[in-house]
Parts: sequence; C-alpha cells; structure tokens
Amino acid sequence: MMSRSEGPERTFAALPPAHGRGFASSWWGLAWLKALEDTALDGQQLKKGRKLAREGRVGAVSVRPGRLTAVVQDRDASAYRSDVLLQELTDEEWDRFLDMASERSGHIAALLDREMPPHLVEDAAAAGLDLLPGIGDLEPECSCEAWDHCPHTGALCYQVARLLDQDPFVLLLLRGRGERWLLDELQVRSAARAGRREDDEASAEDAAEGPSSRGVRADEAYAARNILPPLPPPPPLPPEPGLPPSLDTETDPAEGVDPSALEFLAADSAVRAFALLAEALAAGHGQQPLAAGLTPGQDAVRMAADGRPDSPLAARLGAAAGLGPAALDVAVRAWRYGGTTALAVYDEEWLPGPDDLARARAQLASAWEEGEGPRLRVTDNRWTVVGSDAQLRYGPDGRWWPYAKERGRWVPAGPAEDDPAAALAGALSGS
Repeated sequence: MMSRSEGPERTFAALPPAHGRGFASSWWGLAWLKALEDTALDGQQLKKGRKLAREGRVGAVSVRPGRLTAVVQDRDASAYRSDVLLQELTDEEWDRFLDMASERSGHIAALLDREMPPHLVEDAAAAGLDLLPGIGDLEPECSCEAWDHCPHTGALCYQVARLLDQDPFVLLLLRGRGERWLLDELQVRSAARAGRREDDEASAEDAAEGPSSRGVRADEAYAARNILPPLPPPPPLPPEPGLPPSLDTETDPAEGVDPSALEFLAADSAVRAFALLAEALAAGHGQQPLAAGLTPGQDAVRMAADGRPDSPLAARLGAAAGLGPAALDVAVRAWRYGGTTALAVYDEEWLPGPDDLARARAQLASAWEEGEGPRLRVTDNRWTVVGSDAQLRYGPDGRWWPYAKERGRWVPAGPAEDDPAAALAGALSGS
C-alpha cells in the first residue's frame, strides 16, 4: 500500500504477502532482480530473503536518492534495518538524460504511462547513462552486520521489484530525481525544442517567400484586449454527487456479473468524481502536489470505509485487501481517522530514530509530575501502557496515534496528535 506522496523521499507502505506470484513481471523489474541475483555471493541467503518478502515481512519502504530503507522481520520476529545503496546520476548525466528523453515524445508518453520501454534505456545507454543497475551496483547495508547481501537486504530488493513494476519513477528517484521535477523539466525542454523548431521553420519560410504578414503586432494585440470576450467561468459545483443508474431490471445479468457490485462501484465513482471536481475548483488547486495513487488493497479499504457496503460486498473488498472481516473493520476504522497514513501505522512496526524517542520521552515527562506518569513498555514504534489496554504508535508522519485493545485486538482509538502526551490521554480515556 503506497503512502506519502512525491518529494525528495517517497515512502511505500508494506505490501501484502506475495503468495503464488512472481516479484516482477515488467522487463525492468526483472532486470533489477537479475542485478541482485548476479551480485549476491550466497544464493541461499537470497532464497531466504525471497521467502521473507513473499511472507510480507518487509515493512514500509523508503526511497530517496541513492538509498532504499526498510525494516525487515525474521521469522522469529527479530527486526533489522536494511538499506540498499545505488549510485546517483550526476547533474551533467541528468542533463544528458533530459535532452535525450525530450527529443522523442514516445519517451515522455511511456513514462507518463508508468512504463520504461527498452528503447528509452537503450537511448540512455547510447548517451552514456546506465539507468538500470548492473552487477555490483546494489550495495547492501544491514543492522545484522552481514557484509554481503543477507536475507534482509535481499527481501528489500525483492519487494522493491514489485514497486518498480507499478512505477518506474521509483528507479529514477533512486538515481537522484523525483517524478515532479523530471516531468516539469521534460515539459520545459520539449516546449523549448518545439519553439526553436517553429522559429526555424518560420525563418525558412520567410527566406523563401520574402516579407510575411503573418502574426499580429504586440501593440495591436494589447490595444484589442478589451474587445475580446472574457474567458468563460469554471463550471459550478453540483449540490451533490450524481445518482448512478439502477441495474435492477427484469433481464438476468450475464454470467459472472454482479449488479449490486456494479451499482456500488458506480455510486463510489460518482462520489469520487464529485470530490475531485470540488478539489479542482478550490483556490490554489494548481499549486498543490499530485496525490499518490492508491494500491488495490488501499482502495478496497477506502471503498469499505466510504461506501458502507453490505456484508457480501464487504467480504469481497476484504479479500481484495487480504483482510478477514475483523481485520477489515479495524482497517476501515484506521482509514477514517487518517487515510493511507493511518493504515500504515496500523500495518507496520518499525524503529524510530533516537532523536524522535528522546523528544517523545521529554514531552511525556513534562506532562506529569515526577513518578506519576504511566509506565510504558516500548517495542519499536509501539508504546504500551503497562497494566492498561492503551497504546501509542509513532507514525511515519511524525505524529502519535492512540490505540486501545478491544476483544484482544489493538484498534485505532482516535486521530493523531503531535504531542504524545495528548495522544496518550486520548488512548487512556478510551481504554
């Protein structure tokens, strides 16, 4: 499940187990795995890593220029921070890549479709740029202190192959540049290239035909500014989402078609279209960053949270998210408190940095008189109140999320707080 959006770093929530499927289907994902498997000296370690990844033991994956990071759990629940390093491209190399990619509209179109065609990689190689890693390019670092690829860095690489299948911009960010920056630069260079081509064509035409009357003088265009009609206003926002058509007809549906499920999807699409239009008409919408897309599992939880489906449909949505009825109920509750970030907090266990831990302890200590505060048992990002059904979880967004135990299961108990003491007060009041 993907979480945080485009920036100098992207964080992808933990993916569900990959039972019965390969880790890559795209040719660039397979090339990534070949670089890993050709580099590792111990094939048995990679087999263990592949098994850990297949069992869903890789936590949230952080991707930033030159480095991948995730917490990987062994089968005995021991957690290790694993990093894989890849050399960034230099500024001069990125300049060559952008010049090369902007020359062919097919390269830009392929990237927009989340594809990396072979001819793009071949053209980059001809320009002296290696986008995909080769033997020895994936450098491992792991808190288990292995000097070669261990099961934990191997598991991280196998998981990243799945991410690359969905979005080749993950590789480009790892090489040093984020999606928004790349697309903006490609647009600027393509526009400049098109402008130069038009100027060259106009110059050639003028040379062949002599003085031309094409175009309008700038002072004339400015003088006519009050004559031209104004642009039409944007469309008004409807009072509510539209109603989808009913599929309850006298005709039997085709085999395999569930009319109630289609009606549910149509109603959900109408609600989402209404929300997107409201966002587009809001002031400053053009300056907002692009929102990250949802994975199928995240989208299934969202639909269960927003649409309140009947039991059969809820069961199908839960199956799509890899969740049973009880787990889906908890995931829905998490979604309503905080969307994809809250889902990541519910799913993942990871180790915060020492500065984050020290700051949280200081905030908690200042909230109570000495010796009066609750005793906490700390396990990675989860702080449980001893003798109580209350817990805090530190999220990847830097906030604290209250949890309470219900029928033996930890469930979200409220929205996040910047102050762990405030979040703990909410967790204790609900426990």
